[in-house]
Amino acid sequence: MKSSFTLIEILIVIIILGIITSVISLNFILSIKKGRDAKRKADLNQIKTALELYYEDKKAYPTKNPLPETYGFVFGGEFIDSSNNKVYMKVIPNDPIFGRNYYYDSDGSYFKLYACLENDQQTLPYQSNPSSFICNTRCKNKENNTIPCIFGISSPNVSP
Repeated sequence: MKSSFTLIEILIVIIILGIITSVISLNFILSIKKGRDAKRKADLNQIKTALELYYEDKKAYPTKNPLPETYGFVFGGEFIDSSNNKVYMKVIPNDPIFGRNYYYDSDGSYFKLYACLENDQQTLPYQSNPSSFICNTRCKNKENNTIPCIFGISSPNVSP
């Protein structure tokens, strides 16, 4: 007497494998988004450090945007002080996704840096939404309201 699998048993195994595969792939995609968001936050902190070093020397923040306007670098890839060729940042980082940029705002007495985050499953502590910086992803704020998924940091004398 030969024993074999029935068609129903094979279909059940295929369905279970499909469900397991879809769960694993969704977690993988979410972890990739979280990784890119972590890079964005680290990039903004590196830029903030360079801006603070610039402020220590000049007693003002740069009013000209030191960030790339498009994907690529400005100032030859460096954030430099042309008067004494001091390099504050060797390579200015870009958003990890091609075609997306960080946003910089300053009048010399303050600065604000923004990045659009991808992971919409997080709660942001505040709503920072500069008028010329639009994010399509939606997050939640502390009051559980839907807000644009924008992460921002700023100079100590102003809030993002």
